[in-house]
Amino acid sequence: MKIIKKILILLLIVLVVAQFFGPEKNQGDLATIEAFMNETNPPENVKIILKETCFDCHSDFTRYPWYSKITPVNYWMEDHVKHGKKHFNVSNWEGNSVKRKDHKFEELIEMVEDKEMPLNSYIWMHKEANLSDDDIKAVIDWAKGVRMKYSLVKQPE
Repeated sequence: MKIIKKILILLLIVLVVAQFFGPEKNQGDLATIEAFMNETNPPENVKIILKETCFDCHSDFTRYPWYSKITPVNYWMEDHVKHGKKHFNVSNWEGNSVKRKDHKFEELIEMVEDKEMPLNSYIWMHKEANLSDDDIKAVIDWAKGVRMKYSLVKQPE
């Protein structure tokens, strides 16, 4: 019994000390989203959806909830953000070719249609991110319109 008590005390000490360390937060400038918004021109309802369901993980600006200060949750969240930005980052939109932008929208459509985005783990903590069928349709219709615009731009050979 003494060994279990010592192990539990050691684990508690490690957990308390771990609270003083954490990953760097994704708190860039919200203005980095403007180029994406201006170029893709989402309607107001889609802007709200993007803000509530996408930008926390797919931009350089994340709104962090209270529980993001708790280790190991903070590392788990930062891994999600890092992974999300690697695949689709609206904050560096201007640096992408039209071909890449079109491809990102193709992926966006597929992920939203298949209900792979937003992630279930995000929806659990952000109920407003649970997209209705109307929300999904609005996002897909907007994304298809953006892809149509990109298809009209002459691609360099």
